[in-house]
Amino acid sequence: MRPLTGRHELLATARAELTARPGVLFHGPAGIGKTTLVAALMNSLAVQAPAAGTVLHCAPAREDAPLPFVGLVDLFARVPDSRLDALPPEPRAALRAALLRGREPAGDQGRLAVRVAVLEVLRALAAAGPVLLVVDGLQWLDPLSAEVLAFAVRRAGDLGLRMVAAERVAEGEQPERPHCCPPGTAELAVPPLTDGETDRLLRAALGTGLPPALLRVVRDTAAGNPSYALELGRAALHDGASAGSAGTLPVPRRLRALVLDQARTLPEAVRHALLVASAAAAPSLTVLRAAGFPDPAADLAAAEQLGVAAADADGTVRFRHPLIRAALYADAPEYRRRQAHALLARAVTEPLEQARHLAHARPYEDEAVARTLLAAAAQARRRGAPDAACELAGLAARRTPADRPADRADRLLTAAEYACDAGDPAAAGQSARAVLAESGSARRRVRARLILLRGAGQALDGTRDLIEDGLRDAAGDPRAEAWLHHWAAVRGLLCGELAEAARHARRAAGLADRAGDTETRIGALATLARVRSLAGEAGAADAALQEALTLVGTAGGGPERRGLIRMRAILALDSDRVAEAREEVSGLLTVVDESAGAEEVLATLVALARIQVRAGECREALRTADRCARAVAEAGVPVAPALYAAALAASAGGTAEEARHLAEQAVRASEADGDRLFLLRALAVLGQAELLGGSPRGAAAAVEALQQVRRLGESMCAADPPLLHWYGDLAEALVVLGETEAAGTVLGEARARVPGDAPGSVLAALERAEGLREAGLGRAREGALRLRTAVDRLRRLDLPVDMVRTLIALGAVERRARRRNAARLALGEALRIATRIGAAPLAARAGDELARLEAADRGGEAGPGGPELTPTEARIAELVGNGATNREVAAELFISVKTVEGALSRVYRKFGVRSRTALAHAMAVAVIASGASVDPGDDGGPGHMVTVSQPVRARPSRVLATRRSHDIDS
Repeated sequence: MRPLTGRHELLATARAELTARPGVLFHGPAGIGKTTLVAALMNSLAVQAPAAGTVLHCAPAREDAPLPFVGLVDLFARVPDSRLDALPPEPRAALRAALLRGREPAGDQGRLAVRVAVLEVLRALAAAGPVLLVVDGLQWLDPLSAEVLAFAVRRAGDLGLRMVAAERVAEGEQPERPHCCPPGTAELAVPPLTDGETDRLLRAALGTGLPPALLRVVRDTAAGNPSYALELGRAALHDGASAGSAGTLPVPRRLRALVLDQARTLPEAVRHALLVASAAAAPSLTVLRAAGFPDPAADLAAAEQLGVAAADADGTVRFRHPLIRAALYADAPEYRRRQAHALLARAVTEPLEQARHLAHARPYEDEAVARTLLAAAAQARRRGAPDAACELAGLAARRTPADRPADRADRLLTAAEYACDAGDPAAAGQSARAVLAESGSARRRVRARLILLRGAGQALDGTRDLIEDGLRDAAGDPRAEAWLHHWAAVRGLLCGELAEAARHARRAAGLADRAGDTETRIGALATLARVRSLAGEAGAADAALQEALTLVGTAGGGPERRGLIRMRAILALDSDRVAEAREEVSGLLTVVDESAGAEEVLATLVALARIQVRAGECREALRTADRCARAVAEAGVPVAPALYAAALAASAGGTAEEARHLAEQAVRASEADGDRLFLLRALAVLGQAELLGGSPRGAAAAVEALQQVRRLGESMCAADPPLLHWYGDLAEALVVLGETEAAGTVLGEARARVPGDAPGSVLAALERAEGLREAGLGRAREGALRLRTAVDRLRRLDLPVDMVRTLIALGAVERRARRRNAARLALGEALRIATRIGAAPLAARAGDELARLEAADRGGEAGPGGPELTPTEARIAELVGNGATNREVAAELFISVKTVEGALSRVYRKFGVRSRTALAHAMAVAVIASGASVDPGDDGGPGHMVTVSQPVRARPSRVLATRRSHDIDS
């Protein structure tokens, strides 16, 4: 069965309607997914009630429609003879005959007897349990079976009989009132899939992604029909189709037969007009008349009568479905297609379309055609049509005569560059590698390597040899050397080799200066600024940025200048100048949406998502992340940055689980690319997502991710503000686990790295972690004081997410110190801010803390039998009480034995006991006294305390369960 992509909401509606009504009818055109929905609905009903009632099923086909009672035969195939034997003699004989278990019923009386017999059998089945009739393909149900069903369902309303049916209707039409469905049946139209749903369906079914341009053509031709999309996608992969227009897409023979059934009956002259219309980019009566058809409106009138194509009032020719257009073109012989393109090459006046038709009309080597195509490709690129530019340049290379190898190589490289613009690195790489293998020109080999570097996206880790070989070919050409040194700098930046990246960036800037290449010099200086910023050298970063800014006035408005603006925004963001960063990127996004390539659009969107999260625009960040996902799907750009942006947005405005899932994907994608820069970011978001829950297990996972950030940052010699924020997160996670000594070490390292002009958000993040550590050491008053310092600092900054996190931590610590009014004020403010900015995970945390505070107010102070424990202490107490050793507890909670020992000592003090036996007894007494127990699953987060008066979710540890089963076995 085909995957149920994009249909879950419709399936849920069908389930609900089938509960409230006697039937559900799915209707829509061929291939839209009706059968898949019927099967999915049946499966879901079987899961809900595996052995309840009787299901009578038939799936008639077109060939069966003339056969009498064939639908009834299929429906009653599972009805035993014993049910028929209970009927009166005449109805029994008539029904057995209709089911081919006896002679055919004769005359009107015999057919009436069949109807009565079917009704009586359904009554008998309904008396034993629910009866469900399933007819998948109502349009092909033979008339006699349809009449019998109509008779039965009209008279079986009191039996609880239900029906699920599917009916094919023409595109855009509604079903006629189905007389054989029960009165009151819900009619559900099956809509086309969205573009995103079609993309997911294709990727899941094909096991691979289509090139972006080809994916768009398949998607546009299928127009949301899942069956069409799958067959077109498989054919495109099998035939190695290129990214042409819908008219050049291979259409399998079965699909052609399905949609051209009517068109093939039209006169030859009409079919010829339709073929020319299918080959045109914008078919119209005017174009057809210019192509030599004296009365195209009359030709199309015949096609309109059969529902194939029609002309609008303005003369635009529209096919009933895009697949009909593609199928008409694919069904024509090659010589007829060439004739159609030749007619159109003379008929159209638009230069790009004219060049494309000329190329298809002359599918052989022709230098004049190749030159025309190359000029048209350049024009398409200037117009911002990268797909068309790529197609035309590729055609130019193929039309270049074999005795002009240098021209062919240059045109292949041009096509590859345009493919990069169109987001098709696979096609770009194929052309570049062909030139690299065949060309003896050092200049062309350098150009080919630059294209391969560009097509690598974020995955530059394995390109060192490519760059070094390019530098050997480029020796003596300062412009080419500058380009390659700049790529080496970008590679070093992404791979975490900051010293090497800085060296190459300086070299690239110097060579570009010698060559007079201002744009490359700007790009190299921007890269140098980013490298210096990562290294924590704010002064050097600012100097490189200022040098680049002085060159902007002499450069054009190309991608280098836009990259500089983006870099300036990121540096402003890292310095807490969020409004300035937002203004820079918002203006930039308007420009790149209109003229930039896919990679640049994605880079700008990722920067915008980072800014929106810092600014507390959580809902907007989620929308930006969706745009990143669409950019990846449509253009095949690197996936790791988009996943990182999505994880970051989810951690702010989605859910912790969603953020964790996306961050894990981003980590894997960054590792696959060898991109250490985005790996740092992805791991940091993963740590934050794990920390959001606040449980010991989540904190352990957060420590694991953030320790990797720490090690990776140290190996890169990174020391920029985001890294110092992540040190604070690591310290918080360690505090949750009770690892206060390790948290102190991390905070000491961070403080040693903090420059004198550190942004206020960095200081506030470290103060928050220090306050939680103080509270974890039992010094709640000192912890609250440190947290209030962080809150006061953040009030001077416009960073609401940071403020909410700090207020939640303050509220938890104040509650621990039993200063409930202070806790209520901090948590109430946190909840208000989080709700206003759409920070759903933090709003939930603040709400949980307030609920615990109110519960404590209702229950009074914890008595002697109910001391307050941190989540980690509570879980350790439970495990120890159940007989676990310290080593087993450490393994269960992913913490060190030393941490277990320290936490256990604190638990002993709080309960006033000195041994494990006494602890177990004290906990039992507390449970009996309060009617509850310690909650080991509490997700209170840093600084949160639980008491024995709170309810427990008893969960035997994995260690203990294993040991006990071993004891039983032995």
